Amino acid sequence: MRPPVIDNLQYAKFSPRIFEEMRAGGVDAVHVTVAYHESFREMVLNLEQWNRWFEDHPDLIFRGTCAEDVLRAQQSGRTAIFFGFQNPSPIEDDIGLVEICHQLGVRFMQLTYNNQSLLATGCYEAEDTGLTRMGREVVAEMNRVGMVVDMSHSAERSTLEAIEHSTRPIAITHANPAWWHEALRNKSDTVLRALTEAGGMLGFSIYPHHLRGGSACTLDAFCAMIGEAAQRYGARHLGLGSDLCQDQPDSVVEWMRVGRWTKRIDYGEGSAAAPGFPPMPTWFAGNRDFGVIRQGLLAQGLSEAEVDGLMGGNWHRFYAESFGPA
Repeated sequence: MRPPVIDNLQYAKFSPRIFEEMRAGGVDAVHVTVAYHESFREMVLNLEQWNRWFEDHPDLIFRGTCAEDVLRAQQSGRTAIFFGFQNPSPIEDDIGLVEICHQLGVRFMQLTYNNQSLLATGCYEAEDTGLTRMGREVVAEMNRVGMVVDMSHSAERSTLEAIEHSTRPIAITHANPAWWHEALRNKSDTVLRALTEAGGMLGFSIYPHHLRGGSACTLDAFCAMIGEAAQRYGARHLGLGSDLCQDQPDSVVEWMRVGRWTKRIDYGEGSAAAPGFPPMPTWFAGNRDFGVIRQGLLAQGLSEAEVDGLMGGNWHRFYAESFGPA
């Protein structure tokens, strides 16, 4: 097996053109978002759409559920698609739906999306009360069935409690260190040390609001940040989670930020002057550009083995350890 290329978070407007770009970029696996604020039934409708894509484009993509599917993707020249939630809304208030969702192929679930949920506190709330009673129970159930706890949009105390309470390593699938760029979504050194010391994974985000310099962030600056993170936390705990929203209309940002929880427009990390998706950096427009990142990492002096891990090998190992029952 050659070193895999894995992007552990995308929410693009998926289409045959993007699937073809995944193949052109040599992307072996992608973790895709199938729910933001959807109910269980609405989430199932999104899975139905993916089933149609799998049926219509079997030469390009297939549903991934285990680490072995990354190897199968390489052998067949396709991309394995892994499902995840950016909010626990699809499990509603029913812990039994955790196992049902895992049976449907879901392998990651965030405990919050910016706001307080039934499980934990989001990173936009003024007060962080940590994991709730239901949150602790759901984490234990996720551990049992093999669904990864994702704290990408969660607040500090909640994230630290999730790391401590979980009996299996958790993930922050798409964020960057706050010591590099202060943003509500980026994570403190305290969180990242606790995450990686417990065996967890961080996926670096290329979403401009999470980058120093925003859309003008350079490849060299991004890769230098990854190099420093590798020195601090160990390269084996790091990977990519681009947060790529390719081809999405700006109206989708409103669904992501507002959902049904408010009647007002919430601009999140944007503003009234710039409410939509920010332009991507020139060096990463989509799935064809992962080779550019690889070259940028090598230019930082990271070893071939470290870069192989960062580009996907570390996520592949994490999949093998995380997706099965405890």
